[in-house]
Amino acid sequence: MAATLFIDADACPVKDEAYKVAARHGFKTFVVSNSWIRVPATPVIEQIVVDAGPDVADDWIAERCGPGDVVVTNDIPLADRVLKAGGAAVAPNGRVFTHDTIGVALASRSIGEHLRSMGEVTKGPAAFANADRSRFLQALDQLVVKAKRVVPPSPKPQ
Repeated sequence: MAATLFIDADACPVKDEAYKVAARHGFKTFVVSNSWIRVPATPVIEQIVVDAGPDVADDWIAERCGPGDVVVTNDIPLADRVLKAGGAAVAPNGRVFTHDTIGVALASRSIGEHLRSMGEVTKGPAAFANADRSRFLQALDQLVVKAKRVVPPSPKPQ
């Protein structure tokens, strides 16, 4: 089976860039969200609308992701699940999650949640910039090329 691209699409600022990379490499792409969003009309891109609720889209992706698949997400727990399933995960700012970095990311997220639950005001993520978009494109392209080596494309029917 060929590698797949999954986009955790709710609030994802780089969907169009991901579509272009997927099209260039011929990746089947699932755009997963809690509500309808416009996606290109092409057979390789499929929109999946899941029920509203916490982690429903994340669960859909995590249950289907496997070795060689690539996931675009800002969600650190989902990235952890993807890595454990043998896939690759990249954030819209180009940050590639790895087995070496996911533990620190999860711990930082947990500390931030704890501080906020205690009433602390924490600063949110930095504003999304053009440099982030550029880093994302480069990182996604590299992950997709690597995924193609892990899971070769299915042979063409004769």
